[in-house]
Formats: sequence, C-alpha cells, structure tokens
Amino acid sequence: MGVQGLTSFIENHQNLYREVRFSRSRLVIDGCNLNYLLYCSSGLDENHGGEYAAYESLIESFITALRTCEIAPYVVLDGGSGLTDRKAETAVKRAEDRINKKNRASVNGQQNKFLPRMADFVFRQTLARLEVPMAQCFEEADQEIAALASEWQCPVLSNDSDFYVFHLPAGFLPTSHFQWKEVKGSGSRSYISCRRFYTSSFCAFFGLQHQLLPAFAALAGNDYVKQRGIKWAKFVPAGRETNRPQLEGLLCWLKNFQDPQEALEAAVVLMGQQSENKKEVLHRLHVGMEEYEPRGSKLSRFFLHGAPPEFPALEEEGKLVPDWMRLPLTLAQLSGCILNVLCLLSEKKQFTKTVEKIVKECSGTIKPPQSSPEAPSAQAVNHHPEADPGHLLSANVTSRPIRQVMYGLLLGREKSIQVPEFDREGLQLIFISVEPVFTRVSERLRLCSLQEAALSDRLRVLLEALGVSEESLGLLPPRLKLPAAVTCYWLQRAQPPPDLLKALLQGMSNESTPTPTTALLAEPDQKLDQWQACLKDAIHLNQLLGFPLPEPDIARLYQGTLVHQLVHRMRTGGRLKTLLKSDGPSKKLYRTMLSMVQSQAQRVLVASENLQKAPTHQQQDLKDLKDLSTNLQHQDEETENEVQTAMAAQEEHLLVRTRYRTKERSSRCSKPELARKEECRGWDLL
Repeated sequence: MGVQGLTSFIENHQNLYREVRFSRSRLVIDGCNLNYLLYCSSGLDENHGGEYAAYESLIESFITALRTCEIAPYVVLDGGSGLTDRKAETAVKRAEDRINKKNRASVNGQQNKFLPRMADFVFRQTLARLEVPMAQCFEEADQEIAALASEWQCPVLSNDSDFYVFHLPAGFLPTSHFQWKEVKGSGSRSYISCRRFYTSSFCAFFGLQHQLLPAFAALAGNDYVKQRGIKWAKFVPAGRETNRPQLEGLLCWLKNFQDPQEALEAAVVLMGQQSENKKEVLHRLHVGMEEYEPRGSKLSRFFLHGAPPEFPALEEEGKLVPDWMRLPLTLAQLSGCILNVLCLLSEKKQFTKTVEKIVKECSGTIKPPQSSPEAPSAQAVNHHPEADPGHLLSANVTSRPIRQVMYGLLLGREKSIQVPEFDREGLQLIFISVEPVFTRVSERLRLCSLQEAALSDRLRVLLEALGVSEESLGLLPPRLKLPAAVTCYWLQRAQPPPDLLKALLQGMSNESTPTPTTALLAEPDQKLDQWQACLKDAIHLNQLLGFPLPEPDIARLYQGTLVHQLVHRMRTGGRLKTLLKSDGPSKKLYRTMLSMVQSQAQRVLVASENLQKAPTHQQQDLKDLKDLSTNLQHQDEETENEVQTAMAAQEEHLLVRTRYRTKERSSRCSKPELARKEECRGWDLL
C-alpha cells in the first residue's frame, strides 16, 4: 500500500517524532520493505546481477546489532498478491517503473534502486540460517504486521507510509531513522538510537479526531483509492507554508468532521460525481479505509507455538489450497505466487472483466492477454516483469517453460485455464497468457497428495523440466546439482546463445567467496539475467516438489560482479588468478561441471540432429546448439585436457552405475521380497 507524499510531509514536521534509545524489546519487521532498503541503501551493485555474498554479510550485521541490544526481531513477509481491480493501476505503474528503471540503468550505468533478481532468496536464506523468526503471509503483510505489533504491544520497523496511519500502541519506527550501524552503550545497556512515531501525536498536532485517520488515508489516495480531482490545497489557511499543500489542506478540511462516514459523503459531493457513480466511489473509499481497521493477529500462534494460520475465509479458496501447504507457505519455503495461481481456479470468470478495466484505466498503455477462444484466461497475474535491458528479449521468456510445469502441477486437470503474466515487449508492459505444461510424470501427480509422492517421481518431474538426466549429475556435490541442471537448461534455450559458460562455472565452483575488485565492470550481460531467471523459477519448482534436490546457497553460488569481471578478463585475454583462488578442489569441481555441461549439450545436439523435417524454429535451435558445441570445444589446451580427464571419469562413473543397476535388476528378479523392502526403505531413490 502507501499514502503518496505522506512520508515527506511528516519529515517536514520533525516535532511529530520522539527520540528514543531502543533496546530489550520485541520488534515486528516489515520484511519485504527491509529487504529492499538494506540492499538499495548499501551501495551494492545493482546492474551486474547482484553482490550476494556482501549482502549476506550486511544482513548478518543488522541482526547482530539487534541481538546486541536484546531486541527480538520477528520478520513478516508478503505472500500472494493476485491482481485485482482494487490495485490494478498501482500494480501496472510499479511494473512499468521497474522496466524503465532497468532500461535507464543499462544505458547510463547508474544505480536506480531495484533489487537484483535473487536478493529475496539471500534475505530469506540468511534469516533462516541465523534462526530469526520469520513468517510469510497468505496475502499482503501490512495488516498482519500492524495486528501482531498491536497484540504484542511492540513497535513496527518499516519505511512504508501506511504505518503512519495504523493505530500502533507501541508506535512506528521508520527504518530511515533507525541507526543500527552505530550501536551505542555496552553490555546490557546497549541501544539503537531511533525515532518513534505515534498517531496520537499526529492527531493532536493537526486537531484531527483519531477515528478519521483511515478516512484521511483513503481521501489522500493510496494503492486502492486514487485522487478524484479535489483541490484540497484550497483549504490551507492563507500564509501557511507547507511542502504538501494537498495533504495539509485535506487535514484542515477534515477537522470539521467527527464521523468518517459523514466525511466520505461530503467528499463525494465535492468530487462532483454523477449520481450513478456516487455509490461506486463511496464503496472504493470504504475499501481504502478498511485496510487500516484493527484486526486480530493470525501469526501470533505461529511465532509462539509453530501453528500455521488458517487460510482466508473464502470457502472455495480454502478447498483449493491443500492443508499440507500451510506450514511451508508460512515458513516461506514456498513462493507466495503459488497462491495467486491457485486463485485462478475460483475466480477465473472475473479475469476478462478485470483486464478490460485495467487496460481502460491505464489509457491503453498495456496490451491485454492474447489467448485462444477454446482456452480462456483466468483471474490473477502471477509473474511480474523483472528488470533487464529494454531493447533485449525479456529474460522471463527463457525461463517460462519451467513455470509452465509448475502451473501444471498447481492447476492439475484444469487444462483449459491459462495463467496471465506481466511481462514486457521492448519497453511496453504486456499481458501474456501462459498454458500449463505436463511432463510424463507430472500429469499423474495430484497437488493434494504431492508431498506423499515418491521422491524419485518428484525428482524426475524436476529433471524432465530442466532436460537433464539424473546420471549426469552423479559426480557433483549435492549443493551444485540444481544449479548445474539449470545451467544445462539455460545453454539450450538462451537467446542469443551464451559464450560465457567458463566464467559462470568458475564462479560457481570456487570453494572460497572471492571479493570482486573495484575495477570498472563491463556492460551487463543479458544472458546472465536469463540464467538467474531460470535458476529462480527452478528453485520455485523444486520447493513445490518438496526439495528433491537441495536448495543452493545463493550467497555462495553466484556473484554477479565477479562473473562479469571473469567474462571481461577472458574476452580480453587477462589473467584470472587475481580474482579466483586457484585451489585444487575448486579446479577439480570446475572441470567436473564443465564436462557434465558439455556432455549434456552434445547429447541434446545428437537428439536434435535426429529430428526429421524439423520446423523453422527447431532448425534455429539446432543451429544454436551446434554453435554452442563449437564454442565449448574451443578451450585452451590445458582446460581441454582437464575436461577430457573429467569426462573419462564421468563415463566410468556411468558405466559402474549401469553395471550396478543390471546386477540389481537380476537380484530383484530372484529375490522380489528383498527388492520390495529396499524400495520401502528408499535405498534406490537417488
């Protein structure tokens, strides 16, 4: 949410804050807001794929500062946020802003304050490792944050202007005034200097009845209610100086009212709406007010006793979300976008009407979904356009087939439903209707019992989606199996075909966490954006399948600035030793990964060459694969020898596995009872 201009308005009235020494208390934290502010205010690189190791250290420092002052953090994250007509304009505007910001950054190289693609994973993984209590809401988190803080009588930490409106008994601590980097005092007397805001101080200063604050927010305009053309500035007394005359004038006007309903009805009259529109406008204003009404906390029992909350009171929606999902969703072990997709099943009839309204209200700046008549679209827009250079193909196109498999698992037999996604075409925001896809194994799995499916089946669904065999991953450590499989998938689908495989694999396989130099970085490479998009969607699919492969530690897996520097050094003939630690394990791991990826690329190439009368797009894919194979074979002499050695080791490994499985099948035929027992124990799953 957010009331436009309210933060700067209050910043211009510093006497509304109280200076405090904060310590020895619970603190409810707006997680998504903190994630954004920590990264974007730190000076970390935003344009080259993320400095994730440095960001992990920053998060650790923040939590250490809180614990030094005996502050107990409770982090609450946003969950599902399906597109509804209540927030249509806001959702579209934010998506367009992201597209334009990234395009400007790609042109001038400036920081434009947007999160790298995998920053949210680093944030959640680091908090989980540090054992910080964390919960993901089923919907947007603002109301739950306010409810939890009210129940526990503790403050909220955020920079969201809505918390200037919520009634918080223990106040609101704006993150911009929270001096956590400079812990003062020592021992049990350590504290963090900050400023605390109370709505009571605000109402007293402006002579406003407290119950009118939600009406003030709705009339000022938030994500649910837009300004309706009233010139509130005309109510500012003559001679009074203010940085926000609209807000100042609205407060002066509201002082004449005691009841919110009376104020809203009077405002509608001022808007001059036609009689047939008055009810609709009044309804929207009420919806805007309801966002600030106090409610009971759903997460208190979870934080104190581990019990996940019930789903929202929509009966049909509750039936669509299996009970087994409640805990992993609350633990943020499943993406909130899953809920958006499941909502399609209950609200699909509303989609066409919603999209038509969005396109109309946004003056035709976005294209509606294009879907076939026999496959109507459904309600929510699930996928937001990520930030990549506007003149290039959207990175989401490369990773879309992975999402399609996930949609198939979520929607099951509802094959007529398509999932509408936000994306971009050049610099224009568009809707894309995406069909669910079913693999050989996934089409016989059911969401309601997915967690009970055999691990071997769930693993097969994941690997089928990525186009990789289980045997090919055999020599890799568990932490790199999913990234390696994603890399094989990316090599087959990236456009244009990538030429930076060695740099990517060397960064992934390095056992240490090298620090990139401060040398001038090369222009951001869009192919690495595509790789991150593929990894992100593969992690979401892996989560839904119950982690058949271990989730990679992002902070130690990929450093965008480092990989870009490696690419630059390789292309210009520079030495890599100044960037990478040349230890034996890292070299061995790199050779193994390179041989595995090369083997998979050659396998796909052979399969493609066997296609008869391939369509034009498949012929282009075949050409790209040949180019890729050629690039992979043009290694320097030392690397080629290393690769051949590793490939020989992998072939020997596969030969041993083949002999073992042949012997195993023979044993099963002669001892069926023993074979059944071994399957029950799960010996032959991985």
